[in-house]
Order: sequence, then C-alpha cells, then structure tokens
Amino acid sequence: EFARTYLGVDPVTELVPVFPTAHYAMGGIPTDIDTRVLRDNEHVIPGLFAAGEAACVSVHGANRLGTNSLLDINVFGRRAGIAAAEYANNHDLVELPADPQGQTIALVEQLRSSTGGERVATLRRAMQETMDLNAQVYRTEATLKQALNDVQELKRRFANVSIQDKGVRYNTDLMEAIELGFLLDLAELVVVGALERKESRGGHAREDYPNRDDVNFMRHTMAYRRSEADGSASVRLDYKPVSVTRYQPMERKY
Repeated sequence: EFARTYLGVDPVTELVPVFPTAHYAMGGIPTDIDTRVLRDNEHVIPGLFAAGEAACVSVHGANRLGTNSLLDINVFGRRAGIAAAEYANNHDLVELPADPQGQTIALVEQLRSSTGGERVATLRRAMQETMDLNAQVYRTEATLKQALNDVQELKRRFANVSIQDKGVRYNTDLMEAIELGFLLDLAELVVVGALERKESRGGHAREDYPNRDDVNFMRHTMAYRRSEADGSASVRLDYKPVSVTRYQPMERKY
C-alpha cells in the first residue's frame, strides 16, 4: 500500500526503489555533560538544556557505535532532568521579550500569505537529490562545492515559496514548508563543515583526503549562523578541542 501510494509502484510486479536516508545525527546542539547548552567552547546559556539526538555532548565522536544511542538517551535524559530541576529550584524566571512569539508568528504568516511560484515538494526533492549525490558518505571538494552551490540557490528560491493550504489547523503543508527552511539551513551547515574538514574520519570520507589527520582535525566543528549586511545568513565555523582521557585514538581496522 505504501509503495503504491507514495511511489506509484506495484511491489507485486515492479522493483521498489531504494534510497539512502539519515540513520542517526552524531552532531547537534553542543552541551556539556550536564546537558547545559554551550554558547561557545566554554560558556553555557543559562537555563537552556538539550538531550537525546538533538544534542551533542559528544560521546560518539565521528562514528556512533551500535546501540549507544539508546544508552545516550537514558543517561543524558536523566542528567538533563536533574540539572534542569536543580536550576529551576535555584533561579527566578528570566524576563521574556515583550513579544516572545512574534518572530515565529511572523514566519508562519509570511508562509501562509506568500504568493510566490516555488513549491515545497519541488525544492525539497532538489535538496534531497544534490545532498544524496554530492554530500553522501564519500565526498570530494568538487562534489561538496556543487552541493553548496545547489543548496544556496535553493535557499534563495525558498524565499519565494508558497503553500496551497492557508488554514491554521493541522496544516501539514505549512509544517513541511517550515521544516524545509530549517533543512536547507542544516544542509548548508553540513556541507560547509565537510568542505573545511580536509581528512576522513568516521562517517565523513573524503576521497581526496583519505587519511585521518589528528594534527589538524582532532577537534569538534562548532557552527554558527552569521547575519550578513544584505539580510542573508551564512555559516561561520569554529572548533572545540577533543578531550582525550583514558582511551587514545586508534585506527579502526577489520
């Protein structure tokens, strides 16, 4: 039924196409071991906590081992609850902006009122195709630059996206448009980080840099959104050193 509905394929008589898809996100919102969100390498954002696959402590490095994600969720989910409760017991509520929901409402209304000619499904399919083709596990500088050009062009086109459903109740068209905007931001972040990491490590395999380079790249990539003078945004990268304690890094062999 799913194959017929979503792919137009009858699995009884036709081959079902297979596509790569995301399995796990090893990056995420940077946190310390108490799940406090980090603003940079040292400073925390008071009162903000993150855990689970949304967060990056990082206990997985560049290649999460099987079943460790469940352990991660259990350990840091508990630590997040304890740390957040302790913080709440010892701090007053912070002052909120005068219109805290204004930015979100403006985004929603902009999408609902847009009359642009771009469609969410078209842009999402194009993003998927270039990321699958050019930013897959095996990458080169040329393919990553192509992916970056494609994603940045899609971001420009996204400014003219419109949705057909203008409703305010369970509007999946609107939800997919909002999601696409964030997916394009994340796609750009992934590609920029991969371009700058001129080595192969874990799930990141540069065919033009096949070896691991601990001298220059034994570090976590920290990505920030930077506002430009023309109102657009770009990615700024910084790095956080890896804390090596008991176990020294070794080459993975089979």
